[in-house]
Amino acid sequence: MQVIELPMIWTIVADIAVWALFHLAISYALYRLPLRLFEKETALTRIRSLEQNGRIWQRLSRVRQWKDRLPDGDSVIGRGFPKKRLGNGSKDYLRQFAAESRRAEWTHWLLIPPAFLFFLWNPPWAGWVMVAYALAANLPFILIQRFNRPRLLRLSDRMAIHKEEAP
Repeated sequence: MQVIELPMIWTIVADIAVWALFHLAISYALYRLPLRLFEKETALTRIRSLEQNGRIWQRLSRVRQWKDRLPDGDSVIGRGFPKKRLGNGSKDYLRQFAAESRRAEWTHWLLIPPAFLFFLWNPPWAGWVMVAYALAANLPFILIQRFNRPRLLRLSDRMAIHKEEAP
């Protein structure tokens, strides 16, 4: 329900500024949280059996074909954990990568609900455009995390098994 009436140009300026603020504030807040908070799966980040260890996302969206074309948030802000390459591939590195993946997933989930605040100063049709934007801008990144993380964890588990078998 629109409670604030603004001229169209100021509504557009407010939309852009508020989205920028939400993106920066939520991303920065989660970036500042200790990584240990993301080391374990939560009800939100746990991979469900119906996801078939991420394979369902490849079947439904062909995520493998487009995931590398999207920007990595850490490369955008110039700090953090680079996720484009597997680095040294050690078990610890893969576990850290999985934790960073959970952090990224949480970030993108948390960027969706603020879209409903835009109904306060936008007409209903524009409020729904903001909701559509929030979904379109964040769901692809959530799919990437849910596709990659099971593969990282399987690789990490395999490395642990091979390490135990080594003399």
